[in-house]
Amino acid sequence: MKNIASVEEITSLKTTDIYFIRAREVLKKIGFNPRVVMEITCSSRELPWIALSGLDDLTSLLKGKKVDVYALPEGTVFPSRDVNGIPIPAVKIVGKYLDFGMLETPMLGALSQASGIATKASYFKKRIGNIPLLSFGVRRMHPALAPLIDRNSYLGGCDKVSSIIGAERIGLKAEGTMPHSLLLLVGEERGWKLYDEVIEIGAVRVALVDTYGDEKESSLRAAEAIKGLNAVRLDTPSSRRGNFADIIREVRWELDRHGKRNVGIIVSGGIKEDDIEELKKAGASGFGIGTAISSAAAIDFAMDIVKIERKDKTKKGKYSGSKNVFRCKKCHSFLVSVNAEEKCQKDGSNMESVFEKIVDKGKVVYKEKLRESREYVLKQLGWFELS
Repeated sequence: MKNIASVEEITSLKTTDIYFIRAREVLKKIGFNPRVVMEITCSSRELPWIALSGLDDLTSLLKGKKVDVYALPEGTVFPSRDVNGIPIPAVKIVGKYLDFGMLETPMLGALSQASGIATKASYFKKRIGNIPLLSFGVRRMHPALAPLIDRNSYLGGCDKVSSIIGAERIGLKAEGTMPHSLLLLVGEERGWKLYDEVIEIGAVRVALVDTYGDEKESSLRAAEAIKGLNAVRLDTPSSRRGNFADIIREVRWELDRHGKRNVGIIVSGGIKEDDIEELKKAGASGFGIGTAISSAAAIDFAMDIVKIERKDKTKKGKYSGSKNVFRCKKCHSFLVSVNAEEKCQKDGSNMESVFEKIVDKGKVVYKEKLRESREYVLKQLGWFELS
């Protein structure tokens, strides 16, 4: 495709903002390449939390560079500011400026978008809880981003993803239902039956029931057509939706009345975070979320010098000095400090240093453990609340 930068173009600085290249020329002219500490922080106070993701791409950009990199572990869920209101560094990079500073643009882009998707997925998972959350959003973004979207949706809490390449990336089987086009081409009942006959044994049987008529009537017919039906999917267009929760209640009622209590109800189609609670109460047993996750706002990370050689120095609005990040094992509060050890300000217990070294003098020591990182996200969601 024409509008996608290659890895070679990214690493050769073709995607870097031009002002970094101009700064490099100035520094080269005067022969100045100091050792610096740079930190990546998000100063926003509006986010309930951030789910950190994207260290895989970040470390690949820094491989072979003469730098040391420290970061919160992949999947860390953290507030943008600590207990004292200090921005929490997600990443700290130490090295000579010209050895890595020109990569600021792609580093921030990789971390910001990956974390944005993972964070949004985590908000949905927090609201949805233990019922299935499926990532359906790859069709809303450039196809080259499908692995990125599904990888970070999964890390943030989605249980399944729909794209083949996205599922391959995370080591799962792609999951989905059936397109309206199939039912339009061959008819509803024939389409349901053929789908059941053709798709592999073990694949989840979910019937789309909103193509033509009443959802509850179609749900009953689908349940008769597919004897082992796992769920029906309601993707009712917003123009015909009315009260979506009431439609779900009606479908649940009729399925139960006809002995189909084991048939679940998956809902999709422009579902927003604020919709979740009502739709769950109405009887939704799973959610397919698309645009809200795949086009999630990027986390507004910034990368700033905080130390030059041995002098703490930064621009206004930032906090100078090479910092550590601590977290209390009991209350899970965060504290940013220049010290090597800290005690929790709430209970006086020893805090743990959260930073891990992920690049050691240019050697990438970060090891991706995607499923463990996802479980780590889910564990931490119990420590945070949504307003």
